Amino acid sequence: MVPHDTLYDISIRLGVESTVWPGDPAYSRELISALAGGDESDVSLLRMTAHTGTHVDTPGHFLADGKRLDDYDAGDFFRPACVIEGGGGPRIGPDAIEAADVRSGDAVLFKTANSTSGRIVSGEFFGDGVTLAMDAAEACLRRHVGLVGLDYFTVDAYGTGEYPVHRRLLGAGVLILETVNLAAVPPGRYTLVCLPLRLAGAEASPVRAILLR
Repeated sequence: MVPHDTLYDISIRLGVESTVWPGDPAYSRELISALAGGDESDVSLLRMTAHTGTHVDTPGHFLADGKRLDDYDAGDFFRPACVIEGGGGPRIGPDAIEAADVRSGDAVLFKTANSTSGRIVSGEFFGDGVTLAMDAAEACLRRHVGLVGLDYFTVDAYGTGEYPVHRRLLGAGVLILETVNLAAVPPGRYTLVCLPLRLAGAEASPVRAILLR
């Protein structure tokens, strides 16, 4: 076991707490071999996008020449992290970042009403979640963060269209972690682990995200 005093699993459970981004295929898991049916083993067939549930976006998500999962080492997904109270929205501004103990290379995770209300684990899509204002993204870049995480399906306001916050952060080489559940996590400093699947050429991947202190 990894030595730690406290561990928070901030991933949501696929098929129970997850929802479907409008227009995307729904997550599904079906048994193509079943012990209950007399087969020698259970074997699951999964169907989902790379952006289902708790997931990490790389620059290749929006940028044709952007880095993809193949371009990162596993160690890039282990980072010192700072969890910051982001409030009830509708947008997170720069003040929260400026007042926090954010250091170069950090993962910055914003805890908002999306988590504390329980909506992010409800299994229901909601379009009015708390998201990141552009000036908050710029504040993250001024602090030279390595990853930005949010307890919502997207860092941009739903329906924005051009995804300007995604493009600004990813264009600066900042990874994005979305759909985390921070309800039980006090603000402060941690170590984040959010290892993606080793998907060749992919722009994103579901992750099991945990915070260690």
